[in-house]
Amino acid sequence: MSRLAPIERVALAAIVALCALAGAGDYGGWPAVPRFLLATVALAGLAWVVSFATEQLGERFGPGITGMLQSTLGNLPELFVVVFALQKGQLLVAQTAIIGSVLANALLVLGLVIVVGARRAPDGVMRFSKRLPRDTATLLLLAVFIIVLLALSLGSHDQASHHVKAISAVGAVCLLVVYTAWAVPYLRADAAGRGARAAEGDAGEGEQGESRPEPRLPLALTLALLLTGGAASAFVSDWFVNGLQPAIAQLHVSQAFAGLVIVAIAGNAVENAAGLVLAAKGRSDLAISVVKNSVAQIAAFLFPLLVLVSMALATTLTFAIAPVYVGALALTALALWQVTGDGEAMAFEGWALVALYVILGALTLYE
Repeated sequence: MSRLAPIERVALAAIVALCALAGAGDYGGWPAVPRFLLATVALAGLAWVVSFATEQLGERFGPGITGMLQSTLGNLPELFVVVFALQKGQLLVAQTAIIGSVLANALLVLGLVIVVGARRAPDGVMRFSKRLPRDTATLLLLAVFIIVLLALSLGSHDQASHHVKAISAVGAVCLLVVYTAWAVPYLRADAAGRGARAAEGDAGEGEQGESRPEPRLPLALTLALLLTGGAASAFVSDWFVNGLQPAIAQLHVSQAFAGLVIVAIAGNAVENAAGLVLAAKGRSDLAISVVKNSVAQIAAFLFPLLVLVSMALATTLTFAIAPVYVGALALTALALWQVTGDGEAMAFEGWALVALYVILGALTLYE
């Protein structure tokens, strides 16, 4: 079993250097634009590291387990950014980081993955397991249900509108219980399916007949790359945000656009790169798993977890958000179910999801 190729060693060394420069720029108080650019390129490099390691891990485990692990590591930047923002009293930054991550993954990233995957397929149709898309839509709809109810309560000024924090806490606990009830059987079924295929002598095929080549890296090195890339992404994302604030002031863009578009795309660079690379290689189930697991984790795990954690911080995060984003989340959940619920998608459906995100981004420019 071979280890890293020479070009991969050079790439890793360059990424380490970029991360060091980004850190030096942040702590050294360099001008905003250079700091911002260095952090952006470093984050993209770390996305490649996690994407490469995820692909190697996918040769050993099923797409469900691999996608869950990759999404967990890929969502570390959002966790740290939101916690730091809440501790500093920046509620708007925290809200837009969470909402933007859901919308960026469910619309932009998934849309591009479908476009790439459909063009890679011989008949122009990307095919994947139906279970995860349907499960993700259910979890997202549950989160949206809580958000819509609170928006209606606040809009009508009823008695419940005076207890947003308590209702958010109850909703967060319910979401976490449901997510756990989904995740455990899902991972067990994925592992059992992988074992059954191996017993039948078909361990080289994925869920939809995908070619599954032998991994080139030892498991220890693969896990080390994943953990290092995910942890480093958290630090680089923080440096990115630090440089972003003065940069957007110079560029004269709204905070909503910065949070829902710029920060969301940069913070989810891991999923962006991993999903697109896997789709381009015909690994449809794993590509969809990476993106869909991220959507499910942010909406039904990370968001409610941060709601509960924020009760011990300077600023409390709730499920009460601006009405326009309530509508955007609700319509996104419906679009997600419509496009991927049947286990197949064509390129125009991917472009439709991308178009929804572009329209949303245009709206945030004027917020």
